[in-house]
Amino acid sequence: MLTRSITSLKSAIQTRARKLGFDLVGVTDAKPPLHFDFFERWLEAGRHGEMAYLATGRSRQRRADPRQILPDCRAIIVLGMRYSAPDVYSQEENGVNGRVASYAWGQDYHLAISERLPRLIQFIEDRLGKDIASCWYTDTGPVLERDLAQRAGLGWIGKNTCLINPVRGSYYFLAVIFLGVDLEPDPPFLFDRCGSCTRCIQACPTGCILPDRSLDARRCISYLTIELKGAIPVELRPQMGNWVFGCDICQQVCPWNRHLAESKGEPAFDPLPRLPFPNLIAELALSLNEFRHKFRSSPVLRAKRGGYLRNVVVALANQANKNPEIIPSAITALSHSLHSDPEPLVRGHAAWALAQFDDRAARQSLLKAIETEMDLYVLSEIRNWL
Repeated sequence: MLTRSITSLKSAIQTRARKLGFDLVGVTDAKPPLHFDFFERWLEAGRHGEMAYLATGRSRQRRADPRQILPDCRAIIVLGMRYSAPDVYSQEENGVNGRVASYAWGQDYHLAISERLPRLIQFIEDRLGKDIASCWYTDTGPVLERDLAQRAGLGWIGKNTCLINPVRGSYYFLAVIFLGVDLEPDPPFLFDRCGSCTRCIQACPTGCILPDRSLDARRCISYLTIELKGAIPVELRPQMGNWVFGCDICQQVCPWNRHLAESKGEPAFDPLPRLPFPNLIAELALSLNEFRHKFRSSPVLRAKRGGYLRNVVVALANQANKNPEIIPSAITALSHSLHSDPEPLVRGHAAWALAQFDDRAARQSLLKAIETEMDLYVLSEIRNWL
């Protein structure tokens, strides 16, 4: 009778989760994650870059054992909510546009998912007729989500480090709910279906995907455009293409996503107007208030104005080098940023960008700036290229 009751509850949870918009639903137990030692070695190698929050003692302890997070934890529900594959709107790109990773085209996933997880917990409590110990996360807590997702049978961790479902691909947000009740675990996904394929490794412009099925975040475009708060390493700037927030390349080339090119995900993540491929020259004119207004419900807000426009500057230089017809307008916009932007991070990268052009106007702009610039970082960027 107890087993039948647990099975019935699990089935009801799965049905309710799908009604709430979760395409993937799996259950695992509260045992320590299988890949924690691998995660520790990754940290010790320094491949997490400036993401110091991953390496704190308390964070490590909690990632090592779910019961460090919820002492009464007896089961973990792992959920996946799909977002649209990026090829759906690729026709909107042109020479002066940047690119935003497809997960950030619509509403911030923290907002869209966070309001649904408590509703699922409330559903479980209503079914049981009592309050239960619980907590939940969606990319906000010390949890190895992909490890738990693989254990819950949702897919395997691919060579590009994404969780890949054999039917639905990898364009997913993951969320977890820790519960103080028993649920029957799903069988883990034990198969590695990447095989001998290395398309993601070969396609990565910065070479951040490593042979041991990990990545060096310090070279990853997503890290460089979002997590890195200072200057982007000079040697990586030309390799970043026109990405201004995140990157989709390793997922776009994955054969397991090929059949998803025309499929759409959760409507909350449908593209906001003009967000997938922003006009780089127009973006450079965004004030702080305009930036906050434009991205008020978007994950892009996380980069903050200075980080975002730093990315825009690099993307504009790269795009202009590929499309010579936009060089004059790019130089005008970059010169304005170099002389007028309030943030040194933007001005410094604008100096580098101008130096990428063999152009008299660009050089004159740099010479003029060195006479008036007061910030030491920006001066160092200008002098490097003069």
